[in-house]
Amino acid sequence: MSSSEYYTLTVFSCSSARRRRRVCNELILLLPTSTMAGELFPTTTLVPPASSTSSSTSSTSSTQQYQRQNLNNNNTSAARGCCNWQGLYPTLRERNSVMFNNEMMADVHFVVGPTGGTQRVPGHKYVLAVGSSVFHAMFYGELAEDQEEIRIPDVEPFVSPIDLCPDTVLATLYAAKKYIVPHLARACVNFLETSLSAKNACVLLSQSCLFEEPDLTQRCWEVIDAQAELALRSEGFCDIDTQTLESILRRETLNAKEMVVLEAALNWAEAECQRQDLSQTIENKRLVLGKAVYLIRIPTMALEDFANGAAQSGVLTLNETNDIFLWYTAANKPELLFCTKPRKGLAPQRCHRFQSCAYRSNQWRYRGRCDSIQFAVDKRVFIAGFGLYGSSCGSAEYSAKIELKRQGVPMAQRIIKFFSDGSSSTFPVWFEHPVQIEPDTFYTASVVLDGNELSYFGQEGMTEVQCGKVTFQFQCSSDSTNGTGVQGGQIPELIFYA
Repeated sequence: MSSSEYYTLTVFSCSSARRRRRVCNELILLLPTSTMAGELFPTTTLVPPASSTSSSTSSTSSTQQYQRQNLNNNNTSAARGCCNWQGLYPTLRERNSVMFNNEMMADVHFVVGPTGGTQRVPGHKYVLAVGSSVFHAMFYGELAEDQEEIRIPDVEPFVSPIDLCPDTVLATLYAAKKYIVPHLARACVNFLETSLSAKNACVLLSQSCLFEEPDLTQRCWEVIDAQAELALRSEGFCDIDTQTLESILRRETLNAKEMVVLEAALNWAEAECQRQDLSQTIENKRLVLGKAVYLIRIPTMALEDFANGAAQSGVLTLNETNDIFLWYTAANKPELLFCTKPRKGLAPQRCHRFQSCAYRSNQWRYRGRCDSIQFAVDKRVFIAGFGLYGSSCGSAEYSAKIELKRQGVPMAQRIIKFFSDGSSSTFPVWFEHPVQIEPDTFYTASVVLDGNELSYFGQEGMTEVQCGKVTFQFQCSSDSTNGTGVQGGQIPELIFYA
């Protein structure tokens, strides 16, 4: 098939056993656009006399409009009275679209929805079979049943056309998988990958495992690892299943303080008690957590955090609390069921955009003016902070306001102090949480430094830098009022996770 078009033929919304999930389906039919016999040999129509052309044209237009309305409104009795309704639509695509959800020529019906709330939906076996191998087997396979009505009690109808959005995409993916429509499933996965964030990464991780989408699973892990604390504190984290919870708590590369991990686990346990209709006592929280509690690396907390947090949370037994205290303080440490090795987390990468640095007398002072540069990447990364130049006149302290913007809209900012030792090395300043950066979009990195000493500055700047598998591009920013640009200045490094 050299040329083709996709047509939306039928839409369903399906219910599933997964919690809080609506499911819908959009079947896509691949039809050829090459010329058909009906277009080569159209139905013969009478040509009106020339004298009556004007009135006939007006009458014909009104009639066609009326006939189109009948077809679109599923008025089959009126449509049958139209001997050549096909002539009302010039292309095969339009004629096929008229059949969508239309009783005309329907040879199967779906009774959709639970008892007491059903809806009868017309369908066309050939169209459905071409769009889905499941329907092909149902209607034309060896075990096909010649049923005019098919009951689907576990789904509910979805009336309007589907526009992929966060509220419908998981449901659409579920149905695309169920009815084996790979093109639609791929579109759903692409949508999910581009809309991934710390807020939904945990839920999508759970769903990606259910739908067996390894690429999506990997993208979810990238977000969860880099923005672990945001992901753990998200509402979506409380909605995941036990297996996904254990996978996250077991994760070696999780970039999070262990106290945040414990708080997230307790929040999940509270939600799980609600789902199981259990009272939210600390005993029940420990019950629903089960062995997952031992995946929290409590002994790696600072002693103060343990004493003021985990030890008083009630989730640990008295024996566990006592043993962990001994593990902190005693020379002869007891054996623990908890892992005592800190998580490795993610190693930050640095994109250095200058080939050399320098300092000159009376140059690169800071009087509260902005140093700024724009950058773009070719794959998703997470900016954790900037590397900045420090004093060229010995040790000094600076106050820095760092900011990251997309199209003029602030995404993250932080005011922080850093100490430089007088060397030409860069000094890292960090955002509170890593910031997700999407590919092929320019972002603005800015810093306002306040200090009395002159600093080093970069020279021989590069417009493009390759860092591992990520390519960074740089361009000048109109926000820069202190001299920083592509060729020289401040913000020599972008610190990121990828």
